[in-house]
Parts: sequence; structure tokens; C-alpha cells
Amino acid sequence: PVTLTIETKDCYSNMLRSPETRGQLVPSELINPATGPIFIEGAEPGDTLKVTIKKIDIEDFGVVSCGDDCGPLAPFIKGNHLEIVGIKEDFAEFLGKYKVPLHKMIGVIGVAPVGDAKRTSYPGRHGGNMDTNMITEGTVLYLPVAVEGALFAVGDVHAVMGDGEVGGSGLEIPANITLTLEVIKGKCYEFPIAEDDSDFCVIATEPTLDKATESCMAASLDFLKDKIDIESQQIIMLMSLAGNLQVSQVVDPEMTVRFTFPKKFMDKKEF
Repeated sequence: PVTLTIETKDCYSNMLRSPETRGQLVPSELINPATGPIFIEGAEPGDTLKVTIKKIDIEDFGVVSCGDDCGPLAPFIKGNHLEIVGIKEDFAEFLGKYKVPLHKMIGVIGVAPVGDAKRTSYPGRHGGNMDTNMITEGTVLYLPVAVEGALFAVGDVHAVMGDGEVGGSGLEIPANITLTLEVIKGKCYEFPIAEDDSDFCVIATEPTLDKATESCMAASLDFLKDKIDIESQQIIMLMSLAGNLQVSQVVDPEMTVRFTFPKKFMDKKEF
């Protein structure tokens, strides 16, 4: 395993942080930058890259925006709008009066996909722009390796973001991320999987929410078959009772959902 501290820009390549460039249109090729790629010695297709997120250090203010070209609320917006939001202790102070508790999380994190390259704004089986709230300090993320060296990259940190990212933006902020990278040889699931102290979750991305849900549930059942010593139909019943299907984001080029399941109901609690 190797531990690194990685410096990242916000999703606008820090352009909207400066008064000199704040009014400019951010070129599409500068949206959602990720620091990398990092070549992981020994990582090969069919392996898993284990990423342990140890610490996320953020700057003292971030930006949040909305516009008429992004997300389900776009029809209700005219033009593009931006707010600068300060960080005070453990909350973000929106408009100087709404104290939103911080939840530092990583929007873009992944490895190189199989086949053609994808922009960092795209989520998928390789990870990428999943905008998933569970990817935070203390989380372990498991990414399926598709190319030699994995080619890991990370960026697009949010000081806080609600599930769905429904307005098209979280509180976008530069950060330093300390994480540990480790290769698990010869074991690989179809989609990224995240783990915290209490839960596992499978993260699936597809062109539509319906398809993302179908893929996520099938992949979650496949994962849990290795972890729970009961019949498939009984696992499905337990998934209905104890699991939670959640929307991660609906504003990227494809849709991302996750299914979270408590470890306490699993016979095998390790990845």
C-alpha cells in the first residue's frame, strides 16, 4: 500500500474563485478536473484498486452555482448564477444566514475505463464523476481495474452536497486529499463498491435512472450472495427490509444510484 496527499482543484478549475475570472465562461474541457493519472504498480485488469480515504482538507470558501443547462430544475432558471459561500467551523454559511453542516465528499474518483477514454465529467463502471455522498473521510472505495496500472485520478471535492446534486452543483472547493492505494489481486466486481464502518454500498451508473436502478440491484444481489449464507430469494427479502436504494446524482451525462446494506446482517463482513 502507498499513502499519498493529492492536491485537487474545484470543478471549475478554480476559475470562479478569482474576481478576475469569475464572470468568464469556464471552457467545457476545464470542468471537473481530476489530478492524475497515477500508475499503480502491479494493478492489472481483473484486480481491484482499494482506496482508503483518510482525510479531506478544504479551503475557507467554495462556490455553488445553477444554470439553465443542467439538471432537472434547469427549466426554472434563466441564465447562470453563482454564490460564494464561506466555511465557518463545521458549516457552510450560505447567503450569510443558512448554516449548512459540512459533509466533505469526493465527486470525481476513479480509474481508467476499458476501451475509449471518457471525460472526467462522466461517471461509469470505472468510477469517475459519481458524486456519491458516501465517498468521504473514513470510506474505503473499491474500483474495478480495467487497464494496466489502473491509472487512478481524483478531484471535484464538495464541502457539502445533497443527494442528487439537483441544482447541478455542490459546494465546489479545492482540497488536499490524503488516501491509501492498495491492489487486491484477482478479485473484481462489475461496479464500484464503497464501505464505511457500518455499511457496504454498490454504486451503479447507466444512461437512465431506471436502468441504473436495475443494474445496481442486480449487482448488489450478486455482491451479497458472497456475503450472506441464505438463499437468493431470502437475500432479496432481507434487502427489502434492511437496505436502502438512494440517488447519488441526476445531473451528469449519465445517472448514478447506490444501494446501501448494513454489515451487521452479513455473515462475511470483509470485501
